Amino acid sequence: MQIDLNADMGEGYGAFRTGEDESLLDWVSSVNVACGFHGGDPLTIRRTVRLALGKGIAVGAHPGFPDLLGFGRREWVVTPEEVYAWVVYQVGAVAALVRAEGGRLCHVKPHGALYNMAARDPVLAEAVATAVRAVDPALVLYGLAGSHLLAAGAAAGLRTASEVFADRTYQADGSLTPRHHPQALVHDPHTAAARVLQMVREGRVTALSGEAVRLRAETVCVHGDSPGAVAFVQQLRAVLERSGVRVQSPA
Repeated sequence: MQIDLNADMGEGYGAFRTGEDESLLDWVSSVNVACGFHGGDPLTIRRTVRLALGKGIAVGAHPGFPDLLGFGRREWVVTPEEVYAWVVYQVGAVAALVRAEGGRLCHVKPHGALYNMAARDPVLAEAVATAVRAVDPALVLYGLAGSHLLAAGAAAGLRTASEVFADRTYQADGSLTPRHHPQALVHDPHTAAARVLQMVREGRVTALSGEAVRLRAETVCVHGDSPGAVAFVQQLRAVLERSGVRVQSPA
């Protein structure tokens, strides 16, 4: 068995920093670099890319809505044409910076509200997948397990990676519990590790309602901007490896 551990990074901008990016790089196998819309800027992107490539970590683009004030987590009324153009623009920018540093962009994972909307809306999912393919058909598209985004990626001829979350709880329909819910987050690393092992080994997770949700786990998202994030990921990786699960990027 193997699983990818991915983390969102480079989400600060200018003088503002978020998360423990550099320390987290020792424990993950792939990173999703903010592209400048919800977070990030050219210097932050370049610095994050250089750090990741120096550690041999797979680099992906993390495009979102152009919403710094809302950190890309507010849902917008958008057209497929807008989503297509925004994704091409952001992924192309990060791909160029990765190439300039001697590397190759490996994957794309939408951020925040764009991720969630594309998971449930097949029209927006198609716009994202078509944009990714237009930039580079060799890119892997990360998407929520069982979502329209993964189906659109496969239909577009892309490799996909079915994503689960270590620090988020689930609803009975397989969606993530909204962040405003008091039980949206899993804070205890032991609980998170047990849930991830269940997803990897058994292909299921227990929803807040108590129902078993079937899903496929190929990559696990961990968030670097949570309190104690590095210790959380260290514990998760240690449990996975002790259980015979190899941590490796899909790329």
